[in-house]
Amino acid sequence: MTDSYLLRPVTDDEFAAWARMIANTYGSDRSDEELADERATIELDRTIAAFDGGMPVGGTAIYTRSLTVPGADLPVAGVTWVGVAPTHRRRGILTSLTRRQLTDLHESGGESVAVLRPSEAAIYGRFGYGPATRGNRLRCEKRSMLFRPGTDFGGGSIQLLDRHTARPVIEKVYDRVREDSIAWPGRAERAWNSRLADEPRSRGGATSLRYAVHRDPGGDATGYALYRINEASDAAGNDTSAVRIVELAAATRHAYAALWRFLAGIDLVPWIEYEAAVDEPLPHLLTEPRAVRSTVVDRLWVRLVDVGRALAARRYSTPLDVVLNVQDDFCPWNTGRYRLQTEGDAVVCERTKAPADLRLTAAELGAAFLGGTTLASLAAAGLVQEVRPGALARATRAFRADREPFYPGGWAFPAY
Repeated sequence: MTDSYLLRPVTDDEFAAWARMIANTYGSDRSDEELADERATIELDRTIAAFDGGMPVGGTAIYTRSLTVPGADLPVAGVTWVGVAPTHRRRGILTSLTRRQLTDLHESGGESVAVLRPSEAAIYGRFGYGPATRGNRLRCEKRSMLFRPGTDFGGGSIQLLDRHTARPVIEKVYDRVREDSIAWPGRAERAWNSRLADEPRSRGGATSLRYAVHRDPGGDATGYALYRINEASDAAGNDTSAVRIVELAAATRHAYAALWRFLAGIDLVPWIEYEAAVDEPLPHLLTEPRAVRSTVVDRLWVRLVDVGRALAARRYSTPLDVVLNVQDDFCPWNTGRYRLQTEGDAVVCERTKAPADLRLTAAELGAAFLGGTTLASLAAAGLVQEVRPGALARATRAFRADREPFYPGGWAFPAY
């Protein structure tokens, strides 16, 4: 049925109708002002729309971005603006849009990796995406957040700055922290504009954005926290107001501890809410770790558009020589055997006729690509098959990163 729908990029004149159609798939509206802001960030030549006659009924787009991966800063296709009109669901439109998008990337020699944050986790596995990072939704009871005796806060200071003063400072801190923070995206000016958007409609009923900057004793900025305060109560009248942390970055352990001490000390608000890394250090700073309640959720999903180029682009924790038998039904150009050889910065991944050591699909490689989801855990679920004994353990160690990858947000629009 999808043959009757024309697929092509959106023109400038068509953008508003296309964008409103996609917003409607989320049950939301777009004002003229919002559309103007979003038009300034979209790359029209990287959009794809499905048209029924002259009416847009589906869409997807790419933001040109980069992402910190193990040992490298990698160009990635940030997939966004994905949606199908409610009147045209279950007609294969999303499948056709995704296939066209990935095929175009492959045939043009574009980014070897695509990434997205799905609104519904069940959608993208069939397209070869794998869940590569997780987030830890923290809800912290402030009255129980007592720091362990001897915690070294470093003797620096916290400053509350206005937006214009804070922005160049936090941009420098972010870039410094991103170098060693896997799954943190690069941010050009328009990405920062989106991340720091502070119109009332973007606040979710909370206050305007606050900018807390940590400076070390020498005056250098070494961390920041972006946060809002949300006043609320439950049906029983209990105060459920919270400090909602939008983003926290710390280049030193002293900055990290000092920022959390500051946040825990904000008066008249009993809770802190923050989506953090799975291995967030905060509970280890407290005498009562149970003051931090957590719920783990998937965040960034990764799709290897070209397996060989993608695997050769990152670095590995240990030397490895393994043959991967990859099955990829959605992007058949990836199907085949690859010999991955790694030794420090020397990484080669080439097609081979040698016998396979591991069998898996491109989705499992996407899940393991950033060093969080392990090949061993995927094998325990029956998704990776070990052919040569010992190959699974060696590959698991080599793909693994020292810290859990964590995507801090900022694509500006989720995938459907």
